[in-house]
Amino acid sequence: MQRLTLVAALLAGALAFAQSTGAPAAEPTSAQLHVPYEKYTLKNGLEVILHEDHRLPLVTVSVWYHVGALNEVPGRSGFAHLFEHMMFQGSQHVADDQHISMLERLGATDLNGTTNFYRTNYFETLPANQVETALWLESDRMGFLLQALTPEKLKTQQEVVKNERRQRYETSPYGLAREKEWQALFPAPHPYHGMVIGSMKDLDAASLEDVSQFFRTWYAPSNATLTVAGDIDKAHIKEVIEKYFATLPSPPKPNPPNVAKVTLEHPVRIDHVEQVATLPMVSVAWLSPALFEPGDAEADVLASILANGKASRLQRRLVREKRIAQAVSAHQQSLQEQSVFGIEATVAPGHTPEEVLKEIDAVLDDIRQKGVTAEEVLRTRNRIETGFVSGLQSIGEKADLLQAYNHFFGEPDSFGRDLARYEQVTPKDVAAFVKNVLTPNRVVTFAVPEVKP
Repeated sequence: MQRLTLVAALLAGALAFAQSTGAPAAEPTSAQLHVPYEKYTLKNGLEVILHEDHRLPLVTVSVWYHVGALNEVPGRSGFAHLFEHMMFQGSQHVADDQHISMLERLGATDLNGTTNFYRTNYFETLPANQVETALWLESDRMGFLLQALTPEKLKTQQEVVKNERRQRYETSPYGLAREKEWQALFPAPHPYHGMVIGSMKDLDAASLEDVSQFFRTWYAPSNATLTVAGDIDKAHIKEVIEKYFATLPSPPKPNPPNVAKVTLEHPVRIDHVEQVATLPMVSVAWLSPALFEPGDAEADVLASILANGKASRLQRRLVREKRIAQAVSAHQQSLQEQSVFGIEATVAPGHTPEEVLKEIDAVLDDIRQKGVTAEEVLRTRNRIETGFVSGLQSIGEKADLLQAYNHFFGEPDSFGRDLARYEQVTPKDVAAFVKNVLTPNRVVTFAVPEVKP
């Protein structure tokens, strides 16, 4: 038995024992979660979060710039992601393309940058005695990137991102079908419309002045949070941060965009001629509650009940019993302004997307009428709790969660608050989510391979 499965079984067993004997249940795990930290702000507006963890001689440096695809204007989709790439191109005191190689020579791992709709982050985990170099590198590109920016660097990264788009969407099975579905959920000019990757046209349109203005607006200390977590001496780290970051100039913090929620007024069907995959696919998507809003946790629990493991409802019915699908998945894509709940199935040979959709709807109708069981909810909550607590063994993941909770709640130590959402989900809540959110107003996508002569 795998470690995570064993822990989940123990948690479930302990609760069952307490219920059967009438003994008081143990204190919820969420009430026991506490990650100590110190948070302060430099005079230029840079937020700093420090967390000590001396179990291993490692430190994670994480920088969040509070900018993502949500902040893009029409005609510049994909720009935040493009700029993520630009930040690795070198700065005034760091040679071209040397940022990553310098850190790797120091033993850095888990080294990367990512972009989503609400933030762009840069992070590395490295030996504790090398943390000062990592902080210097982050400060140099925060304060001195523009001095090293050239049209040639921009052109290089435009081509890199365009190639990434080709790999992830245009030459990936069902990639363009998923893009059509997403854009039907978020019609232009909604900032989610272009996805994070953007369009080829918009990527080509980016100019050096666009890049420079984007940097000046969003990549300022006043719009960033620096987290240093791990085997640190806080007094020393504060001196290093003061040395490298405090003198960086910064404009006022930019205002976030005001984005209205989207409503889907009627059902939408998309018929896509699939050019890459050899089997049909059916996908169903609904607009759902935003990240951390009521309903978001219920969506995660439902997704697991539907498609996580062989005993899940869709796996059992579509794949094992009726054998009309080769694979099925369900997920809640939680986003800052509004989320998407989706179900996707790869159709088995000899069957049709319409046949699979009918069975998906039958499973959802069964939940609407009869609900889900307490055992299903408990099993899912245990799985989520175990994964959550186990993930905190990684200093990198812990640093990222400190950043996320600070971004959304203004309180980095919101681990218990996050987990408590799942502990409070009941079977009645899950059934209500299906009734109230998974309505007929949805986007259904049939991706059927092209019939070639």
